[in-house]
Amino acid sequence: MPKRAFLAVVLLTLSVFPTFAQEESPRSDRARRKELRGAYGPLRANNDLLHCHLDIRVEPDTKRVSGKNTLRFRMLEDAQRIQLDLYANLEIGQILFENAPLKFERELNSVFIDFPHVIPAGEEAVIEFHYSGQPKEQGRFGGIAFREDPAGRPWINTACEGEGSSIWWPSKDQWRDEADSMDISVAVPNDLVNVSNGRFLGKDDLGDGFTRWNYRVHYPINAYNVSLNIGAYEHFGETININGRREAKGSDPDSLRRLRESASDPSGGDVTLDYYVLPEDLDKAKEQFRQVVPMMEAFTHYFGEYPFPKDGYKLIQVPYTGMEHQSAVTYGNGFQNGYGGRDWTGVGISPRFDFIIIHETGHEWFGNAVTAADVADMWIHEGWTTYLESLYVEHQFGTADAIKYVNGYQLKVSNERPIIQERGNHNEPDQDMYFKGALFLNTLRGVFNDDAKWFALLRETYEKFRYQSILTEDLIALFNEHFGGDLTPVFNQYLRHADLPVLELKFSREANTVEFRWQAAEPGFAMPVRVGDPAAWTTIQPTSEGQTIPCPVSIDDFRVAMDLYYIEVSETGR
Repeated sequence: MPKRAFLAVVLLTLSVFPTFAQEESPRSDRARRKELRGAYGPLRANNDLLHCHLDIRVEPDTKRVSGKNTLRFRMLEDAQRIQLDLYANLEIGQILFENAPLKFERELNSVFIDFPHVIPAGEEAVIEFHYSGQPKEQGRFGGIAFREDPAGRPWINTACEGEGSSIWWPSKDQWRDEADSMDISVAVPNDLVNVSNGRFLGKDDLGDGFTRWNYRVHYPINAYNVSLNIGAYEHFGETININGRREAKGSDPDSLRRLRESASDPSGGDVTLDYYVLPEDLDKAKEQFRQVVPMMEAFTHYFGEYPFPKDGYKLIQVPYTGMEHQSAVTYGNGFQNGYGGRDWTGVGISPRFDFIIIHETGHEWFGNAVTAADVADMWIHEGWTTYLESLYVEHQFGTADAIKYVNGYQLKVSNERPIIQERGNHNEPDQDMYFKGALFLNTLRGVFNDDAKWFALLRETYEKFRYQSILTEDLIALFNEHFGGDLTPVFNQYLRHADLPVLELKFSREANTVEFRWQAAEPGFAMPVRVGDPAAWTTIQPTSEGQTIPCPVSIDDFRVAMDLYYIEVSETGR
């Protein structure tokens, strides 16, 4: 499988549980921790991660995790030291290379590993990283949380996008380099089920009260997406063809086994949809999860086939609202429409569908298949997936409702900080990356003013960058190519400045004219906009220099297409 390339130079959820804060540390330690995790320094860049096999045991009674991660990588340059990550509260048993222990040093949550000799560029190496301990629950969803379901049974889940994968397993805990594939083996008590990413391969009774559940991930996967979901799960499922349409096939265990086998070939046509819920919620889930197939039809309509057909798609009930774990999307929206039953955008549309199913699954296309190379560019995950919500609405309910839906997000935007900030320092952008990011994409649709061209570009964006880690500059280059002009100042204004561009309009009743210009922070900002009569818009080309034209309608009737562009308007003269 081609390596996820570096081509250039979170989470929309409310927890039903309290936030668990990491123990306070000196400010210098916090800053250094973010630098060590966020920077793609030479000890990360000198190797290309190819494969991981995470083989662990999870003990609910002691809240303990133990086992090993076997990592295979290719050296990109001659080197003797690499950097991996594991939270400092977890113990390292040993790190083996060619059956011999390696020397290593720890700094905060980073682990620097020394080989006995220089490994030449191009050579592959394999290490076994043994570890154990009791991970600390922290962050919005706990990172890794040992809890109980409403019936008092163990319920253990991971959700660590912010905290990082190294909160519970040793990994290359950053976004730029992903393992091309992965095996996941998790031993849990016999009366529990573990659901993880990838294709379920089978389970092994270990003869000591534990069963090992085995999965294989066939595609590049970000370390934070690796997921444990351990509980008393019931399973049901169905299948669709690769382009999202439901196939009329049974859901009995033997049928589902055959469907999983038939889906192991990505060109074979079938994609399995597997659902895991608590027994008490089985009937509610069977009804609510009927939304999955129409959603798949919508997303495949715009972007093409589901990104991970070899692995299939899973939707798994959890005790937090949800997360986009690759091929193992988690769900905690209470089997109700909207967002926790609320009208999320406040315009009467989100109560028609289950927000968590749509949003978190949308990340399979943007976030999981197309990934940001740096957390500073996380709008590629969240802004795009929030925009995908409106595409789902458009497919299901029409263009007018989609435009209404996405503009409902305006009330959630703060415009206090730029969306893209410093790279190489793991600071997650604020929530404007969701809402302003989606409104920016809607604005670009207005700028293109050609829906056939726009939807073709959306599909090409996905197809060009699928299974790759990219930066915003990669998107700009592709959009410029299709637009036939330089949209760089437009991207910069919306993503690298806090304030919106202001369209200044000055009317003259005596001359029946309108003068217009952009007031914007980005030098050279220029963007077309539709004005005049909504029944027959006039497209003007404002820049920072004033221009005057005859008013295309009476001054009192003059309008700006505010639902097609996320801008501010300043008027004088009427």
